[in-house]
Formats: sequence, structure tokens, C-alpha cells
Amino acid sequence: MVIPALNEESTVAGVVAAILSDEPGEVLVIDSGSRDATAARARAAGARVLTREEALPGVPVRPGKGEVLWRGVAAARGTAVVFIDADLSDPEPGMIRALIAPFDDPRVHLVKGDHRRPLGDDIDGGGRVTRLTALPLLRALNPELAHIRQPLTGEYAIRRRTAVDLPFATGWGVEAGLLLDVASRFGPAAVASADLGIRRHRNKPTQDLEPVADAVAAVILSRNGIDPVGVCTTPERPPLSVLYPAATDG
Repeated sequence: MVIPALNEESTVAGVVAAILSDEPGEVLVIDSGSRDATAARARAAGARVLTREEALPGVPVRPGKGEVLWRGVAAARGTAVVFIDADLSDPEPGMIRALIAPFDDPRVHLVKGDHRRPLGDDIDGGGRVTRLTALPLLRALNPELAHIRQPLTGEYAIRRRTAVDLPFATGWGVEAGLLLDVASRFGPAAVASADLGIRRHRNKPTQDLEPVADAVAAVILSRNGIDPVGVCTTPERPPLSVLYPAATDG
């Protein structure tokens, strides 16, 4: 499993500990250039820690969360890759077991975490980009995915053989791109969800979410054949199986 991390020294150890309680095959933290003690605390908690450069040596780094996930897939091993964000507060044990359980059905290729996200006094008021950008666009353009309530969650699992054959948006649109690509290739039933209860994390100011919403909108529109004029597009990494076949073994 892969934890992308950037300056998350206050939460990363707790995330690693919660994951280790599920006895995963490995806990791999990909450090995205942290300037704090993120790497040291993740390592002390029991994770294997790699920098972005170490995850895929010899390949120049691009900025963005999707870049880190793409490199994490290259470095990970096993039949499934589980992604967990490093900024979770009070993460509950059992996430990994819940996310991989649907893979008992061979038709399932992607499992999205389903959860509530508190914001202030509203128990489900978080996930503003999801509610105000992703879900409206998906309802209009991809109604076949209405069963997925958290399309942008950072807690999800994907079969590794599937992940290495898909492009990865390098920025914030990565989750939307993977969701739509899996559904397009294998059908909407290939995407399942798993109940993860309540997800608590650091909520960003609304103005900081504007570029996130732009990236998500650009990916959803482009995947539906619509030129996202006026919206900043997100560069993509090609499938690992095409460019770096040696990194896809395992």
C-alpha cells in the first residue's frame, strides 16, 4: 500500500500505525519533498520510506499528487495497490481490509472508500470539491457512476495490473481520471465502494480549493471528449506498462 506524503509530520505516524494493524504486505510512504519530519516519523512508525526520485530512479520528477501515486505504483508490489492519504486524523484500523475485500469479485478493478467528512458542526459538510464540482459533472456526464458517492477520496484500492496500464494525471485530477478510465475500460460495475465510516483530515480554505476544482473539472471534461476551454489542464503520465515495463513486474 502507498501513502503519498508532503509535510504531514503531525499525522503520518498515526496513519502508518492504523494501516499496520491490518497486517498489510508492505506500507510504503512516498515522500513528496517534505521539509519537516514526515519521512523520519513515518520510518519510525514502521513504514518503508522512499523519495519520489527513489520510487522511480532516473525519471525526472514533475509536481503534483498524481505524480507521486504513479511513482508509488512503480515501487509497490503485490496484486493490489491501496492508496491512503497521510493527513488523516484519528484513522481507524480496518481500512485496508475493507478496501481490498471487494476484490474477491474478479470483475472489480477499483474500490473507492465511502465515508462522511465533517466540516465544523456539519457531520458531512466536507468534500466541497466533490460536492460542488465532481458530483455535478459526473451526474451530468457519467450517470452510470452514480453508485460512487466519493469519487475523489484519497482512500482507495486498485488492482496493480490495472494501474500499470492506465495513464495518471500528475495533479489533483488523478482520482477522477482513474475512476473514469476504469469504468470506460471495464464497465461501471468494475468500480465498487467500501464503507470507511468518518474521515477526518485537515480542511483547506475555500480559495485553496479553486485549483483543485479546476484540475478535477478538466479531467472529467476531457475524459468525456469535451475540450476544457478556460480550465487549466493537467499533464499526464503514460501507463507504466508502456514506458517502463521493468517497473511493472510484481
